[in-house]
Amino acid sequence: MFDILVYLFENYVHADACPEPAQLARKLTAAGFEEEEITDALEWLSGLRQLSDGERPAQCARAGSLRIYADDELVRLGVECRGFLLFLENAGILDAECREVIIERALALDDPEIELENLKVIVLMVLWQQDRPINGLILDELLNEALEDEEPATFPVH
Repeated sequence: MFDILVYLFENYVHADACPEPAQLARKLTAAGFEEEEITDALEWLSGLRQLSDGERPAQCARAGSLRIYADDELVRLGVECRGFLLFLENAGILDAECREVIIERALALDDPEIELENLKVIVLMVLWQQDRPINGLILDELLNEALEDEEPATFPVH
């Protein structure tokens, strides 16, 4: 699924440029992705769109406040993941609202523990969906490991 998400980021400058799910599924099939991966990615993206299109919370954490993680979040988002989110917040890349969307989308996965490389792709996709500017150095950090694992046939140039 994460290969598909990186593929979408690389091929669609803005999330709004992405085709509707049925057409996108056909394009992803033509690009060589497996049906199960496509289904998982489209469901995950649908959840992200719902969060992005939904109403903003009436109250959100203030800048500088401390996020206390629930037990399930602590287990599934290990020290590396939580540290990375804190780093991005301290660097001004994420605000509290964006962090919460990232955490929700990470927990929406069936994985018992979220790997840092996967969390980085989730961060990338949330920033992409919200059309937030991404600093070049941060982009390198988010995509570095995802692109190292990339096979040339997986990401055709259009």
